[in-house]
Amino acid sequence: MTWILIAFRNLMRNFRRTAAIVLTVAIGAGALFSFAGFIHGILDEYRETTIHSHYGYGQIHTKGYRDSAYEDPVKHWIADWPRLSLFLAGQEEITSVFPRVSFSALIKNGKTTVSGHGEGVDGSKEAEFFTTLNVEEGETLRDQPRGILLGKGLATALNVHPGDSVTVIATSAKSILNDRKFTVAGIFHTGNAHFDKNVFRIPLKDAQELLKTNTVESVSLGLRHLSDWEKAASAIEERFPALEATSFDELDKIYYKHSVDWLNAQFGVVRIIILGIVLLGIFNTVSAAILERKQEIGNLRANGESVFEVMRLIVAEGAFLALFGSLFGIAVAYAVLMGFIDQGLLMPPGPGQTRQFLVTFSFTWPLVLETVLYNALAALVASFLAGIKIARMPIAKALRSSP
Repeated sequence: MTWILIAFRNLMRNFRRTAAIVLTVAIGAGALFSFAGFIHGILDEYRETTIHSHYGYGQIHTKGYRDSAYEDPVKHWIADWPRLSLFLAGQEEITSVFPRVSFSALIKNGKTTVSGHGEGVDGSKEAEFFTTLNVEEGETLRDQPRGILLGKGLATALNVHPGDSVTVIATSAKSILNDRKFTVAGIFHTGNAHFDKNVFRIPLKDAQELLKTNTVESVSLGLRHLSDWEKAASAIEERFPALEATSFDELDKIYYKHSVDWLNAQFGVVRIIILGIVLLGIFNTVSAAILERKQEIGNLRANGESVFEVMRLIVAEGAFLALFGSLFGIAVAYAVLMGFIDQGLLMPPGPGQTRQFLVTFSFTWPLVLETVLYNALAALVASFLAGIKIARMPIAKALRSSP
């Protein structure tokens, strides 16, 4: 492995040039690492908001329910809820179970009547898990008798505040109009304009009485970890073939999954641009260095070194430069970001959103490894392209070249 030692010592022959290449790689690595951490931070924020304000880690429905339109949806809800509940309680991956029903309804306050989308929930359980619902007035729905939690848009349209009474009018499973009076417990906003303008929540028991049913439409799940979803979903579908379990990203393609796909595509474009700059910078500097070493390379070839062995030496030098530059760039970027903006950046509302959100930079060891590998690849390609022509030059021509 003598050639590795020689490649390392060659870097010290012209410290200024080596420093210039290392700095080029460091700038690219730092930029790539910082942007990747920013994108990961946004995705983490999106994921937590989606899980802890809407769906949990996933939901259970009867098979085909989400993709079908029924004249009488209640007949296709989960009828065997008690047995399903016992099964879910025995699964070690599942930490929380949230049965729900949803329905269309009219909400009336005096002479003002607006339409909305109701959700019957177990308020006491959900209050501990759905923590990003952002109740800005009053309190979240827990065990208040006949309490109702309104989206900000609905509350504005009805002109109500916590403590006011509203009437919810819905059609029961037997096609009979029923109404119940509720007291506004709180007003929430998630930042999702459509959700906040349409959704309200009432206790599950009250919703079932309003709809005249004992069934549940769906069951949202809380898990120990995101990676537990596949195991939990498989167990549920194996035990209950008439049911299907769907993860949160599939349930929310528009808000979450499409955002993830778009941000990853954007990151891919930025990565190509940054790596292109790194490659060109290294190629330019290494080319100048190799041109000055024509006679040296000619001597190596005259002493019996093959083109492969010469290129191995040049590429090894590029690999060392990429490693040193990447680690230096990552270390500086991390120190600057954590030292000055460790509390995150306040971002303007995204598409379909109504509020700002805080993005913190999210870094992981796989992200460090990925950054080093991409920069190493760019450096290796640049070193190869810069050295191959000189390494294949006839020995006599290389020896006659001026230093």
